[in-house]
Amino acid sequence: MATIDPYEQEVLAAYESGALKSVARKAELAKLKAAARATATKDKRVNIRLSSGDLQDIQAKALQEGMPYQTLIASILHKYVTGRLEERASLATARSAAGKPSKGRASKTDA
Repeated sequence: MATIDPYEQEVLAAYESGALKSVARKAELAKLKAAARATATKDKRVNIRLSSGDLQDIQAKALQEGMPYQTLIASILHKYVTGRLEERASLATARSAAGKPSKGRASKTDA
């Protein structure tokens, strides 16, 4: 488990003692719950073709993470479309040194 700093320890102690009270109103909570439900709802199917090697690698990674491989793929896609999936610095540096654009991003010469 990661260590927590003194401020986080203070907040945790306040939470555990019951000193923290929610300031959200019922209407706000209902709105947030509805938004969370809508975000988490998976209502479309997608069929894609992958190389056998890529699928095996994804399945192995999912096994390491303790989740179904379909869930891992959905998570990766969600992070990509929301802008939270980032290329590792070492890979990006190697690609730029080789004169290659980052994957998933068009270079000025691609346009």
